[in-house]
Amino acid sequence: MIDPELLAKLEEISAKADKAYRAAESVRKYLFWTGVITVALIVLPLIGLAFVIPQFINSYATALSGIGL
Repeated sequence: MIDPELLAKLEEISAKADKAYRAAESVRKYLFWTGVITVALIVLPLIGLAFVIPQFINSYATALSGIGL
């Protein structure tokens, strides 16, 4: 038979391990959503600018050549 004191310690350790797991999962989810928001707010606009800036330069150059500069 297991000593009651040892059993209580094992249950306490198990409870602490469960609490630590929940905390780790919370941090993992937080870091995941931080990464998603970072990509959405920084990386995607930069990719969009890579397509928009050449078109802007082309239209600007066309407008300047149309007025004789």
